[in-house]
Amino acid sequence: MYTMCMVENGDEVLLINRPDERGFPGYIAPGGKVDYPESIVNGAIREVREETGLIVKDIAYKGLHEYCEPNQGLRYMVFNYLATSFEGELLEHPPEGELIWVSKAQALELPMQSWFKQRFPLFFEPGTFEMSFVWHEETDETIAETIKFYDRGMRKAGSVAEA
Repeated sequence: MYTMCMVENGDEVLLINRPDERGFPGYIAPGGKVDYPESIVNGAIREVREETGLIVKDIAYKGLHEYCEPNQGLRYMVFNYLATSFEGELLEHPPEGELIWVSKAQALELPMQSWFKQRFPLFFEPGTFEMSFVWHEETDETIAETIKFYDRGMRKAGSVAEA
């Protein structure tokens, strides 16, 4: 189980520029593995603090992104959060990569993993989301995908896209 927490400050968000050697290179929100036996939300708060130096407040659950690799029997679950207030100072030497405040519009122009680019706008929309992907790691091919949205006003739960 993993977390990702988008830190929002007005029209800007805090992203990490992860170098190639850290895995998942490009710009990404803070997050990481949930330590046993901590709660998922506490894992998200801890990861932001460790990776940025900030203590997030007003953290809201935004959705689940899971992906499965059937050949290996693996399932990864990433619980996504949005933090709209925080305290503290950014780390001078962050462990995961350079920290940058960037406007939401400019963020999508930055190099980032395709799965993060797809998920990025969902942090700022009303309601929550559930994304499930089945893919082959060797070929990096998506076999099936399901995306659902909940509590989005006109878009009712069950808006589903199947690939």
